[in-house]
Amino acid sequence: MPVSNSGTTRITVLADSDTRWKWGALTASRLAGEGADSGEGADTHLDGRLLRGRATPTVRQLEEVGVRADSLREVTAVEFLREVEREAPDVIVLALVGGAVQAVLHGLARIAEGAAGKKRPVVVTGYVGVVYEKLADGLLLRHGADVVLANSRQDAERFRAVYEGVGADASGVVESALPFLGGASYLGKDQKHDPYTVVFAAQPSVPDSRAHRTYLLRRMVQHARMHPDREVLIKLRSKPGEHTTHIEELPYQKLAKGEDLPPNCRLVYGNMGEVLDRTDLLVTISSTAALESLHRRIPTVVLTDLGVREALGNHHFIGSGCLASWDEIDAGHSPEAAPEWVARQGVAPDGTYATAFDAARQRVADLLAQPQLPPIAPYYSLTTAPGYLPGILARHHLGPDGAPLPGAPAADREPGPVRQAVRSAARGAYRHGVQRVAPVIRRMGEL
Repeated sequence: MPVSNSGTTRITVLADSDTRWKWGALTASRLAGEGADSGEGADTHLDGRLLRGRATPTVRQLEEVGVRADSLREVTAVEFLREVEREAPDVIVLALVGGAVQAVLHGLARIAEGAAGKKRPVVVTGYVGVVYEKLADGLLLRHGADVVLANSRQDAERFRAVYEGVGADASGVVESALPFLGGASYLGKDQKHDPYTVVFAAQPSVPDSRAHRTYLLRRMVQHARMHPDREVLIKLRSKPGEHTTHIEELPYQKLAKGEDLPPNCRLVYGNMGEVLDRTDLLVTISSTAALESLHRRIPTVVLTDLGVREALGNHHFIGSGCLASWDEIDAGHSPEAAPEWVARQGVAPDGTYATAFDAARQRVADLLAQPQLPPIAPYYSLTTAPGYLPGILARHHLGPDGAPLPGAPAADREPGPVRQAVRSAARGAYRHGVQRVAPVIRRMGEL
């Protein structure tokens, strides 16, 4: 990758949750040619910026991700844009929800228009996992970035079809893979752990009902009782009071308090890769952890107990050979994934993962080598979406032209202790409302 005049490529990642920070920071490393599968890369300076909001990760969540940045702090969208306007990095990775990506793109477009003769940053974005809902909406909100990463061949084909179908430029779509795949391959009979370990990868919002989440918890407990020689681990994404990409109103920690968990069934936290190091069977509804598991050739079950439905996301795994129920797991079923399906999902147990980011790395290098880049031109504009775009921008304190609205946050320094305390209290109150008050109100409404 070409470097700036200082001899260092400066990459800034803007993320809005722990999982998106993980994706964004590791994507930056892959683009720079770093990582165990890529060899040594160019000298890179990584700045991390966390978009302030309900899902801003805690210190514990950031440490669990295990990615270190040269600088890391919270910002609003307006603060981030002002920082870029003062001193633009070489590359910006937007690891955000679609609406936030669109807002930042319009803000960056305005800055570039006002900086005549100055080269703007290369902008990269994508998805943190499986894209199984809101395909057109999410993609069009990401259009305008120089590179839109697709995590698989299937996604690349779908992304291009959507862009071309609305008459938008699809040249920015680049096939790559999830940046956090890796780890030693599971060797089956020759590498079974003692004890044999079944891991359930929990998701914050799937399923979303108390009855269904309680059902899954009880099936895990039942499996542990039926197989006392096995260990059943319930891998949790966050601790109570923490938020991740999706809101979790009914955490399994809370539900488990009403259950009598046997000694061989327990709740665990930590890095998913480290948990997979001791996994013999991965079970989930539709978590991206299934792709991490398949990449390592670990037997993987995508549950059908609650149906195969778009609302659950497990429909994405039709044809994978991984769909099964807890009854089948109890009976000893250990599925083998369909090689053809796996090959189309960006999962590379055959060893080709080492080259998965070559095309993306080359695309970014080519853009960095250009003396000037074309204007940022999102599909959504005041011409194509005059009734939709202004609302998206306003949520991030930006006007229809991408300029900060009057009264938008303008802090150019770290907040003082009082301001930090107020923010922490407000965020805690919000999380309490989501996890405690909202479920009670919902149950009262069902009476």
